[in-house]
Amino acid sequence: MVLGTGGTIAGAATAGAGHLDYRAGSVAVGQLLAGLPALQDTTLVAEQVAQVDSKDMGPALWQALAARVAHWLAQPDVRGLVVTHGTDTLEETAWFLQRVLAPQRPVVLTCAMRPATALSPDGPQNLADALAVAAADGAQGVLAVCAGRVHAAADVAKVHPYRLDPFSSGDAGPVALVEDGRVRLLRPWPVGAPTPGLAQRVSQVQAGAWPRVEIVLSHAGADGRLVGELAAQGVRGLVVAGTGNGSVHEALEAALLEAVAAGLPVLRASRCLEGRVLPHGGDRLPAHPLSPVKARIDLQLQALVAS
Repeated sequence: MVLGTGGTIAGAATAGAGHLDYRAGSVAVGQLLAGLPALQDTTLVAEQVAQVDSKDMGPALWQALAARVAHWLAQPDVRGLVVTHGTDTLEETAWFLQRVLAPQRPVVLTCAMRPATALSPDGPQNLADALAVAAADGAQGVLAVCAGRVHAAADVAKVHPYRLDPFSSGDAGPVALVEDGRVRLLRPWPVGAPTPGLAQRVSQVQAGAWPRVEIVLSHAGADGRLVGELAAQGVRGLVVAGTGNGSVHEALEAALLEAVAAGLPVLRASRCLEGRVLPHGGDRLPAHPLSPVKARIDLQLQALVAS
């Protein structure tokens, strides 16, 4: 089963007046599959969930995508799913699906850095690799496949703006490699148990009712004015992207502690590309082990369950 959401993998570029006009998500997922060789003993079914540039991804579309993924995973003859997606927010969508569904079968997000109409698009190979992972024995969890590497949802991050292999799993490294259509496992497939009632709660959220959680950045010269402004606007939580091991400028930390005292949940993550925040006994703000954008998703889901 292949679900399409758009992105550069489904993008098209046309010649304009001295430049190329580019539109992400303009090619239907069925057209992408039509260019691939037939897979032995495999029937592919395609469904278009959305056609967006992934920079515009948001919780309403995550909600719709999670519903379709859950629907197809409930079918006993579906071995795994592939989701075509843009690279910009792929890591966020992957983590959202992992947290909400924690699937026991593979849900594989794949992408491209070159549009489908490029002279040498990378999407077809990434899509073929993703299908190989979705059919691999024992595969499970939400995964991301790009440039022959298979990443777990918890670890994957986009670390480069334009090279064909823009993702990294940091210290953890990839879960597997896809080599000539065969999957070579490097470490165990990601496992997880769904939070009871979370998927149902997500499915019930009305349009515009998603809890607002924002990210603030700690940097040289940071202060707490933005924290006060966001708290006054009624945000349901804040994530601070700290320096190094999640350290926070003293002025910003003071404002965050005031917000916590007033009942606003705050999580502390690191803005570093690799490594995880190591908590210490004297920490005044709770640490989150993943990236700020993934911490934001966790805090958003936490607020949703509490509402």
